[in-house]
Amino acid sequence: MPEYVLEREQYLPYPIDEVFAFFAQAENLDFITPPWLHFRILTPLPIVMRQGTLIDYRIRWRWVPLRWQTRITFWNPPHGFVDEQVRGPYKLWHHTHTFLAKGEGTLMMDRVRYRLPLAPLSNFLHTWLVQKDLEAIFDYRRQRVADYYSAPVVSPSAARMLEGF
Repeated sequence: MPEYVLEREQYLPYPIDEVFAFFAQAENLDFITPPWLHFRILTPLPIVMRQGTLIDYRIRWRWVPLRWQTRITFWNPPHGFVDEQVRGPYKLWHHTHTFLAKGEGTLMMDRVRYRLPLAPLSNFLHTWLVQKDLEAIFDYRRQRVADYYSAPVVSPSAARMLEGF
């Protein structure tokens, strides 16, 4: 069964502690998730984020209602965390969030490793539906985070140039 990877980078001109604190609040997922997913956190708020935390969600993908549960499997403030699907639409969902202090700001990186169900159809599903939707979700997220911080959206290549800071 093929494994796919989605990677994104975004530079924010704010300190790492401040940027990490935003992502450490699970309720901010609602703010950065596109409305067309009808995303809802089912776990009572506030959620204390730490290794082992379980979070239940409900989404609607292309009119199909789905329940999703993730576990925080790695927690290292303010440098990163990992959430992994326990139950949901993927065979594998492993999302690594990394935060690096760069100059006066923070380089935020997402790396999602995922596998789809229905092995015989996974390449077709990925090419025609899932890849485009995930890219749209992460594009929306990038814009919402930039809006929140009143920061320009910086391309991945420009973000890599900041490595020299």
